[in-house]
Amino acid sequence: MRIDVYVPLVLALLLTGIAPQVGRRVSPALAARVLTAAAVLTAAASTWALLLLGATLIDQSPAVIAEAGEEGRALPEPVPEAVAVLAVAALAVIAHRLLRVVRARIATRRVLLRLCEGHPPDSELVVAASPTPHAFAIPGRPGRILVTAAMLGALEPAERRVLLAHERAHLTHRHAALSTAAALAAAANPLLAPVRDTVAFLLERWADEEAASTVGDRHTTARALARAALVSQRARPGCALHFSEHAVTRRIAALQTAPPPVMRSVGAAVLALGALPALGAADATGDLLRLLGQTLPWV
Repeated sequence: MRIDVYVPLVLALLLTGIAPQVGRRVSPALAARVLTAAAVLTAAASTWALLLLGATLIDQSPAVIAEAGEEGRALPEPVPEAVAVLAVAALAVIAHRLLRVVRARIATRRVLLRLCEGHPPDSELVVAASPTPHAFAIPGRPGRILVTAAMLGALEPAERRVLLAHERAHLTHRHAALSTAAALAAAANPLLAPVRDTVAFLLERWADEEAASTVGDRHTTARALARAALVSQRARPGCALHFSEHAVTRRIAALQTAPPPVMRSVGAAVLALGALPALGAADATGDLLRLLGQTLPWV
């Protein structure tokens, strides 16, 4: 356990290192899925590793110490006590971070649903009379697309079709669930924050590719992307389709070239990398159970 328990914590660095390369070389749909799955596996394994480290404090309980003294048994020390205490503190921080992500997502959803009030519940498209250009995909049953009148007014008819196809892709492929999973993984393991950001970008690229396929024109899609970004940035920083100056430039450039290939072998390799921390955590669990068997005869 002395080594295995730390493996999930270290392997997160490898996933963080390869995420940008995977995002650039593999189709956005595949890359977003495999990176999210790998991040969730890695975050779960690293959190479990912290639980294992914290569980080693059980041999410090007065009841266990007293019983071991009566039987003349020496208590093993799987890890230094200071490490175990730090693990418990880290778990408390993780719980707070996870709760904060969940609350933020719920609050955002409530605000968006409030903007849809007064519209027929079965209507997919909701146009809000707002002077600020925005567009959102609101997951649910059914999912809804919320667009402001300012955004629609700034786009040409063909560009509006791109906008709606983009947001519809978010709904169809449940991008909100992938985004939430990546955000929770990064909350559980801060080393995965770059993976979360890569997944967020890939989800936008995925929707861009879906929109380009739907309208059948990559140039029009790139133009709509650029115009929406421009009108949003004029209104205020931050904008409708999750733009930032660097991100939108990369997305427009990607639409000027052929779609990236679907490289399933790379996807399988990323998933395997995500499984390695889980294997390390499983080995550490076995070691801990053996040690507890020595410490607590009833285990």
